[in-house]
Amino acid sequence: MQKKLIFGAALALLLALLAASAWWYLAANKAPASAEHSALVRPHSPSLGPADAAVVIVEFFDPACGTCRTFYPMVKQLMAEQSGRIRLVLRYAPFHKGSDRVVAVLAGAHRQGKFWPVLEALLESQDDWASDHVAKVERVWSHLEGLGLNLEQLAFDMTAPELQQAIAQDMADANTLGVAQTPEYFVNGKPLPEFGFTQLKQLVESELARTR
Repeated sequence: MQKKLIFGAALALLLALLAASAWWYLAANKAPASAEHSALVRPHSPSLGPADAAVVIVEFFDPACGTCRTFYPMVKQLMAEQSGRIRLVLRYAPFHKGSDRVVAVLAGAHRQGKFWPVLEALLESQDDWASDHVAKVERVWSHLEGLGLNLEQLAFDMTAPELQQAIAQDMADANTLGVAQTPEYFVNGKPLPEFGFTQLKQLVESELARTR
């Protein structure tokens, strides 16, 4: 009888230990996924498209990146073809020399509700203010005229600590997610299997089919 009690107690202890180990394992393995999820989108991130879109494309970009300029209208066309089903979220990754100040211009424009027209104006004029992988912010200002910006407020906001913190957060998130070049895309949290617009479109279409 005593042996049965001892055996039963030992078995109960073993099961408790197994349950605790299982809980610890699941908790430990959920943490990175949670960290990666929060690193994809931040409250300050500019976005285009419905908040409840079936597919969310997160793009880490550098305004001085020529490939970013090339891909931007292609991504917008993809969104137009799937009206209301795709949301684009942009994250800052100023890898080029001087790009951090151009990103500050964009972040300041975002405060005035002018992020998208300013982004498109800068991409269109990229050849004028970016060359040899160097961004020259002093050449940017002439391309902001006529966009309804308060340029004095923009210049002030560019140095705001919270704006600089937001840019630093994007760079930290890029590091967390292993982003080393631009543009870098994540579709519903999934990275591209390999770089290319065809691969991006295929992943988007796969996610759209999965969520139908």
